[in-house]
This record gives sequence, structure tokens and C-alpha cells, in this order.
Amino acid sequence: MPTSTRFAVATHILTALAFSDGKPLRSEDIANSANTGAVVIRGLLSRLAEAGLTRSQLGSGGGALLAKKPDEIRLLDVYRAVEDTELFAVHRQPPCAECPVGANILGAIKPALTRAQTAMEAELGKTTIGEIVEALTVPASV
Repeated sequence: MPTSTRFAVATHILTALAFSDGKPLRSEDIANSANTGAVVIRGLLSRLAEAGLTRSQLGSGGGALLAKKPDEIRLLDVYRAVEDTELFAVHRQPPCAECPVGANILGAIKPALTRAQTAMEAELGKTTIGEIVEALTVPASV
């Protein structure tokens, strides 16, 4: 099953915006950096703006900007802004209720899945976009 790349690309977007040091970036330029389409970037920027993480500057020289300082944006904020599914998917159709395994499997695995989701979110809550920018090992241009 394919997994979503929204979180990784959204983190890329926010890191690029932080790296630009207050200079607005066009979606086309961010798309080039992320090696994806500008439509994908605009869709993610919309979600990030709804979450209060980015804002737009209109007009000549306009583009996307961070709405908060990089050290105030946690990876958990990014995850919650762009991912709309549970970390672990379960059966698309309810398992067979007449089967002892099928009747009980979801209840049996749910505690482990909940613990894993909680652990992942706790870890994402420890890292900021500012820390991601600090971890970059590139020259000062996007």
C-alpha cells in the first residue's frame, strides 16, 4: 500500500521558507526544490496556511512565508496540518464476525497501534523546523 508523502513535502516547504530568511518563495521555486509539481506545493501551502503555519504575500515579489518562527513550528504541527489519516490503516471491510480471529482482531491490535501513534506523535513534538534548518548542510541559497 502506498504511503502519503504530504508530511515529508510539507516539512520540505517549511524548511525552505525558514531557510529563505523572510524572503517570500513562489510555489514554483519550492516545487523545483522538492522535485514535484507547483500544484502539489500550493495544495500543501493551503493546508499549512489553514493551520496557521504559513501565510501568503501578494503582489510582485510575493509568495509564501512562515507565519511563525521556525523554532515555534514542531514537526507534530506539520503532521497534523497535512495528514488526514490514521498512521495505521485497518481492514477496509469489517472482518468476519463469525470467525474467532475476525471478530476480535481489531480490538486486539488497537492498543498497540494507539501506543505506536502516541509514540510517533511524541517524537515529532520534540523537533522544530528550526532544528531541521540547523541540520542542513548546504550553502545559504535555495
